[in-house]
Amino acid sequence: MSDIVPPEVRPKPAVPAKPPIVGAPSPSSPFPPQGPGVGAGGIVTPPQSAIPVPIGSHGPSHPVGNSVGHSVGHNVGHSGGHAGGHVGGHAPAHSAGHGHGGSHSSGGGSTLLGYIGIDTIIEQMRKKTMKTGFDFNIMVVGPSGLGKSTLVNTLFKSQVSRKSAGWSRDEKIPKTVEIKSVSHVIEEGGVKMKLTVVDTPGFGDQINNDNCWEPISKYINEQFEKFLKEEVNITRKKRIPDTRVHCCLYFIPPTGHSLRQLDVEFMKRLSHSVNIIPVIAKSDTMTVEERQEFKQRVRKELEMNGIEFYPQKEFDDDIEDKSDNDKIREMMPFAVVGSDKEYQVNGKRVLGRKTPWGIIEVENPNHCEFAQLRDFLIRSHLQDLKEVTHNIHYETYRAKRLNDNGGLHPITSNDTQESNL
Repeated sequence: MSDIVPPEVRPKPAVPAKPPIVGAPSPSSPFPPQGPGVGAGGIVTPPQSAIPVPIGSHGPSHPVGNSVGHSVGHNVGHSGGHAGGHVGGHAPAHSAGHGHGGSHSSGGGSTLLGYIGIDTIIEQMRKKTMKTGFDFNIMVVGPSGLGKSTLVNTLFKSQVSRKSAGWSRDEKIPKTVEIKSVSHVIEEGGVKMKLTVVDTPGFGDQINNDNCWEPISKYINEQFEKFLKEEVNITRKKRIPDTRVHCCLYFIPPTGHSLRQLDVEFMKRLSHSVNIIPVIAKSDTMTVEERQEFKQRVRKELEMNGIEFYPQKEFDDDIEDKSDNDKIREMMPFAVVGSDKEYQVNGKRVLGRKTPWGIIEVENPNHCEFAQLRDFLIRSHLQDLKEVTHNIHYETYRAKRLNDNGGLHPITSNDTQESNL
């Protein structure tokens, strides 16, 4: 008769045939005898060097019950597995061994015995994103003449603004606030992004600007409603089109004095439904000292009026995020200059604005804070802007909307016709 025990003959770890001897196991025999036929003539004991022992998983400091469970599952599985692997196939025997003792906890985590491939999930996500692309929707709000379209073109280094897509200089300022959007698909490094720029011509341009923020607020909520209707459908699309506004750049005129009442009212009313990022437009019209004083005054007024701008303090995830976001909050509002024209400076082609006393370089941190705004908006916080929009602003709207309707989405005539088909 062979001395090898088939892998299916396994003792139960919870009820050993013979109680183990309490104490440290002998180095020459690390396997306590378990069950009939195991020990002297049962299982072939592998040499000590061939036993994979996870660091921190075994030792005399473990209680007896834990030691028994580990030794029975791990030892029987591995000895039966490796021995049976040479006779009747390695795969089933090895898996049978790990059924009892394959998971070892140490310090709150698990010590892996070999490479699994969990880290490839990042590469899988990257490949999927590159195939499908993603959406980013940015809104620009402010009086006409502050360079909103130019700044957006400078941010994305392409003609993406509404004025770049068929706008003529003969176009008159509308009598009421209008909402106009234009979408482009831009690609960089194999990554596709559908960029939608939402413009608000007519905002703040009238003699009477009472409630001029209402069309903007209505538009933002309409996009939430559109997304909600897609979500509650019985047969949903594989990928719901996302037209929700992820970011709102609010342009503050460079007066050097203080915020206008219109600025305060707009940001106060919309800060809970969209991520507002205040910027001082055409900051090259102020001296360095005037700019710093104006920035401090604006920050103080925003705080006094309880206006929350992005990134909000309450959404800082950890100490590292808080430290990074505190630096950004101290720089707000960004004093920016936009230009889509290039000039030669010291042998290099740079984006800038030409004046009688020199060229203001848009991407030079010593001239303005455009580079900091671009890095913050696109290179470090773009994904977070989308997540805050979905998890905070949209969820707030969704909860209120469903509560107002008793938790049920209202059935329209179109829904009824579809259900009858």
